[in-house]
Amino acid sequence: MTLYDFQSDSKKSDWRIIDDVVMGGRSDGSFSINSEGHGVFEGKVSLENNGGFSSVRYQPDKTIIDGASQVKFRLRGDTKTYQFRFKRKRSDYHSYVASFQTSGEWEEITIPLNQFKPAFRGHSRQVKVLSISFKASFPFFFSRYKILGANSL
Repeated sequence: MTLYDFQSDSKKSDWRIIDDVVMGGRSDGSFSINSEGHGVFEGKVSLENNGGFSSVRYQPDKTIIDGASQVKFRLRGDTKTYQFRFKRKRSDYHSYVASFQTSGEWEEITIPLNQFKPAFRGHSRQVKVLSISFKASFPFFFSRYKILGANSL
């Protein structure tokens, strides 16, 4: 199931930036859709004032069902490590988190659902086994913090 295709669904208003400014930090992220129709997440992660993260988030209208076993997306990164996160319910405190390295070239990233680990504010959580039937938010996350053993800078 395709959740978002920038070639056909390209509305900037579907995406929002959440930076560490919500906690007093000074990171500054932005999201735009370029002339080729690609979503572009960029900005600066600052360690000032105990900061250290920037994210872009999408809240789908669709519910993911029917035995999903992986998340797959195509992107061009900057050779840094990022996190892909999702929540089963918007009201959940914890997210399911998996880190991935980018090569600097266009590439397809595939992450099996069994590689996602529950976490809240950088700490692993003990929660029930991941269900494959959920409605989720999907942030791409860049951080200075280590999450579940993966360095995000």
